[in-house]
Amino acid sequence: MTPGTWFIPGTQSLLSHQEVLARAARQQAVLLGESHDRAENHRWQMHVCAGLLAHRPDLVLGFEMFPARLNPVLADWVGGTLSEAEFLERAEWSTVWGFDAELYMPIFRFARDFGIGMIGLNCRRALVTEVGRDGWETIPEDAREGLSPAVPATAAYRQYLFDITGGRREGRAAQSADDPAFDRFVRAQQTWDRAFACRIAERAAAPDAPLVVGLIGRGHLEFRGGTPFQLDHLGVAQTMVLLPHAQGDSHHAGQADAMCVMPDSPDQHAAAG
Repeated sequence: MTPGTWFIPGTQSLLSHQEVLARAARQQAVLLGESHDRAENHRWQMHVCAGLLAHRPDLVLGFEMFPARLNPVLADWVGGTLSEAEFLERAEWSTVWGFDAELYMPIFRFARDFGIGMIGLNCRRALVTEVGRDGWETIPEDAREGLSPAVPATAAYRQYLFDITGGRREGRAAQSADDPAFDRFVRAQQTWDRAFACRIAERAAAPDAPLVVGLIGRGHLEFRGGTPFQLDHLGVAQTMVLLPHAQGDSHHAGQADAMCVMPDSPDQHAAAG
């Protein structure tokens, strides 16, 4: 399939760009997956956001990259009162995220240029660590950041997480997806899943709700086991998962509502030469 082609994963069914965006614009939330270090993923996200803006001027962009406590900084950025250097400093970019900022700056500039609201979807890293280690019940109410506990992971999601983290291998403490030794990782992952879902639901479930577009790592979205599953529990059922797809990679039924074929990166061509 050529770059820019949309299709339903696990099938040969092709979709037009127009029909994907028109359907996405009718949702409560659209979740755009990414591999954090892939520039082409972020270009694709911006193109999709631009297309959605043509359908829905009431757009809000939610970012895994920022904890919700930084929302005032994001508002200042969109309001045009910060330089790029000031924005990255006040947003604690090197601490809270750390990937090359230039991968994301085109999307941030797009939001500022069109006055699109930006919100942080994340929580403090310490909360993820604490829940993973000790469980949600041990977290004091005033340390929960307004989040509710995650719905327990399905067996299918546990298996997915186990597989993408290397599966069964010599020296690994957990030797299966249902091994209690894997519980800590699952609890931590689900803390992120639930945090993203709670932040999205807070905006998407309001009476005058905008279309919330979440930019989130694909591991939280594939097969709807992570954030989409938590959103369903929170009453945000009209969601669509869209993912970029590298040519040559496998794809499977239910992996996303639609996937878009990415071009090879210049680095890949250089390596091949």
